Amino acid sequence: MVRLSYDERGQYTTGEVRRIGRWMMPGVALLLVACAREATAPGPADEPPSDGTARSTLGATSRATATPEATPEPLTLADIFPPRELPPGLDPSRLRTVIATGDVIPARFTDVQIRNRGDDFLWPVAATRDLTSAADLTVINLEAPIIESCPYHDEGFTFCGRPGIIGAFQAGGVDVVTIENNHIGNYGFSGITETKQHLDAAGLRWADRETSAIVDVRGLTFGFLAFNGVGERIDREAMSAQIQALRSQVDVLSVAYHWGAEYVTMPTIGAGIAEDDPVEIGHLAVDAGADLVIGNHPHWVQGIELYKGAYIAYAHGNFIFDQMWSYETRVGVVGKYTFYEKQLVRAEYVPVLSVDYGQPVPMTGAERQAVLDGMKASSEAIAAGRR
Repeated sequence: MVRLSYDERGQYTTGEVRRIGRWMMPGVALLLVACAREATAPGPADEPPSDGTARSTLGATSRATATPEATPEPLTLADIFPPRELPPGLDPSRLRTVIATGDVIPARFTDVQIRNRGDDFLWPVAATRDLTSAADLTVINLEAPIIESCPYHDEGFTFCGRPGIIGAFQAGGVDVVTIENNHIGNYGFSGITETKQHLDAAGLRWADRETSAIVDVRGLTFGFLAFNGVGERIDREAMSAQIQALRSQVDVLSVAYHWGAEYVTMPTIGAGIAEDDPVEIGHLAVDAGADLVIGNHPHWVQGIELYKGAYIAYAHGNFIFDQMWSYETRVGVVGKYTFYEKQLVRAEYVPVLSVDYGQPVPMTGAERQAVLDGMKASSEAIAAGRR
């Protein structure tokens, strides 16, 4: 799977000094020779080889004066909307990409559509599988338990998906599944346990508030945790402790959250449902050691925030879900986060629009740009403290 700078030596050699000495006063020549010998005399780290052969000083001089590799500048909002180009000369082998999507709920009418298509579990990802596979790591938030006994249901708020959907996750390049949200427990503890079993059997890592997922990408370790603040309050002390404990084990730490009010473009408290302020929680996560915060639950796309060198994406909207009843709930974004070693150097978003109750399709043209413009406006308002 996807998520790119880089003498003359400036001193006389002993030979040059000898040539100078042919026409300068002997005393001056002697002085120059002494200075040249002092400048090139080997130190403890530059002792001649034991075989008596001369050691060239060219390599040492080159290392001392070589132009250091350029380091990409930290991201700003202007670098995201639109996404900046990576500086030329970056080593591609040191780039890693992480893709994150909006909410994935293979339940209710989405599952009905799968059934109506002869149990075509790949149908939901048919238009996006190439997109989400084009990364080193892809993470989704699974907001329904996966159980063998999942019944036909075309209404209500007790969600479940059937095990066949795991094949869609694999086809879409999913590596990590977060399972902290207000619907994962719709079939109780046994439903959660079965979900973990299906993910384990498919080789997909999962993360929740107690169990981290750690993935090695060509020698760089990415860690994931997840927390739910919908229908319950987030335990700030326990959350910070978990993040701090994982911080020392990984190079890049991502934390996924289910939080905030639904159907709004700004991260805010959902009175009586999601009482934690997403901005406050996001900042606490960064203070505890998070590099990337991945938010979901509002079912609308929201803006991002750059905070103390870390990146907070408040809501990616919907990805696979049946909320066809409004344009805003049909819209989501696929976030692609590019790291150069440990540094996030690029963030870009691909807007998608859900069709037929559960298949996201990449948007184009003015419609696509309008979604990005909305994200930018939300991000600017967050940065200005207007919520």
